Amino acid sequence: MDNVLLQLLFTYRYPLIVPLALVEGPIVMMISGFFVKLGYFSFWPAYGLLMVGDLMGDIFWYGIGYFYGQRFVKRFGKFFSVTEKDTETVKKIFHRYHNPILIISKITMGLGFSLVTLITAGLVKIPFKHYLILNAIGQFFCTGLLMAVGYLLGNFYLVVGDILGEISAVALFIIVFIMLIGFGKYLRARLSKEYSP
Repeated sequence: MDNVLLQLLFTYRYPLIVPLALVEGPIVMMISGFFVKLGYFSFWPAYGLLMVGDLMGDIFWYGIGYFYGQRFVKRFGKFFSVTEKDTETVKKIFHRYHNPILIISKITMGLGFSLVTLITAGLVKIPFKHYLILNAIGQFFCTGLLMAVGYLLGNFYLVVGDILGEISAVALFIIVFIMLIGFGKYLRARLSKEYSP
């Protein structure tokens, strides 16, 4: 999957950033930072397009929560790792802390709760304008952070050399991404336990 994304971005560049960010935001952000370092992308156009693509995805999931809510979770949640238990957990703390939850969830890519948070925001009818502003603030930092990771990997690739650098950069990229996902799952399990009845 990562190799396909790399090839598509390398070939088509800017026109593909928005649709790919919509589907695989965090990975595409890191790859884009890598390409900025290698000189294939300019920073600001890539940064802006990544933000647009990822926020379009946020709008979509908010709409799913707003218009379909629990019906969607019951019927299709299992395909997206979103359970009724997860949405109930998030709902319990959402009304009181929705501002920090939305911003922190975005900055940390949700740490395992991203999709649940986006759907729950629609489910509990957070005003759309408010939701979009908070997500844009979080997205600003998240995009910068992930592009910085990709940029540093690009720097490492250039320092170490061609073949060894490519293998090392891809391996490091995968390790960082797996660590983020693992930490997210740990926090998700801990929050579920803490706020379950």
